[in-house]
Amino acid sequence: MTGDLLLGRARELWTELAVTPVEFPSNGTNVVVSPGSWLCPPLWTGVVVLGGAGIVTAPSVQAAQLMAAASRKLSSEELVDDDRLREVLPVLDVLGPASLFYLDRADFLPAHEGAGVEEVMCGDNELVSLLAGAGEEDADESGLDTITSPAFVLREGEDVVAAAGYRTWPQSVAHLSVLVAPDCRGRGLARVVASAAVTHALDAGQLPQWRARPHPSRRVAHALGFQELGSQLSVRLGDGADSVRR
Repeated sequence: MTGDLLLGRARELWTELAVTPVEFPSNGTNVVVSPGSWLCPPLWTGVVVLGGAGIVTAPSVQAAQLMAAASRKLSSEELVDDDRLREVLPVLDVLGPASLFYLDRADFLPAHEGAGVEEVMCGDNELVSLLAGAGEEDADESGLDTITSPAFVLREGEDVVAAAGYRTWPQSVAHLSVLVAPDCRGRGLARVVASAAVTHALDAGQLPQWRARPHPSRRVAHALGFQELGSQLSVRLGDGADSVRR
């Protein structure tokens, strides 16, 4: 798959998640009103930039007007920079930005240390213990409790210390989730379990997607051969704002 095809498949996913019809322009950003958008939480504004062009879904006409005005002042890349957005918009809260990575099978760099990886069902109680031990913030960030695939795990003794899987998204996209026990990080375990999950997704004909904020997560994605194609940001704008700040 060429880079253009990979980018095209990624864009098809996010335009479907926008719910309201919208396309990535050749450059710049397109803004639409879409209260039901899956780009962001309800009543928030979602921004996705892929390949240097962006789409924005806003929950109201007023929010869309604010974002359209901001897009005339800022580049697409600046629209996923929360510091730049705060300079021109009445921002109350932000989720992200998160980098978006995608993988073509030809670029996959599997980990070869996977002989000890086991496949378990995603409802396995051992995953519950791993999630609880990681803490609420890390567990939520991983998304491991939402996977629809089997989980691929590594054990030390009887304890699961690393796990990965994926949730099937529209457009045959496999959204990866990875979690390692806090006292076992920095040993390459994330790459091993993630490699098993990616192999499963590719064998099922799906497009692996990796969404990363922490630097270690980005490093694992690169090590597996993922290409960073863009970023995602969700923003909650203040009520009653009627113009972009000058």
